[in-house]
Amino acid sequence: MEVGSRRILHTNVTPHPTADWTIQQLRETFPWEHGYEWLIHDRAGTFSPAVDRTIEDMGMEVIKTPPRAPLANAHCERLNGTIRREFLDHVIPLGEEHLRRLLKDWTVHYNQGRPHSSLGPGLPSPGHALPAEPLTDRHQLPNETTVISKSILGGLHHEYRLDYAHAPT
Repeated sequence: MEVGSRRILHTNVTPHPTADWTIQQLRETFPWEHGYEWLIHDRAGTFSPAVDRTIEDMGMEVIKTPPRAPLANAHCERLNGTIRREFLDHVIPLGEEHLRRLLKDWTVHYNQGRPHSSLGPGLPSPGHALPAEPLTDRHQLPNETTVISKSILGGLHHEYRLDYAHAPT
């Protein structure tokens, strides 16, 4: 997760994370020209010296959280809790691939449709623009607009947006 924007950069699942698996996830997350300066991680065994060397080879400084200090990793802990409360508490994954597919869909919702109060409220990666006409009355839609609803994860969540009304044909 990118802390400043709250955007999830990459997700994946495995029943047995290893250092090699973690290195591969880092390669999939960060392109060569990424512009990130730091990567913060805890002291879990999957973050071996080889993982730290890979992070440094990617041009980032490794920042390890202090031992037994869960508040030092508050953003990640908050994200884990959000994933659990808004997603995992409501679905029963039928296997690793099913969980991976559902998590990918939820991540798109998290980044592009779910408002984040820490952002004002805002979206980490706005997926669409609102009509040019500003909302002047919160009880009335602007002319020629309609509300579009999109079901997420089979109706677990919904996203709403304004769109231009289409003329009948």
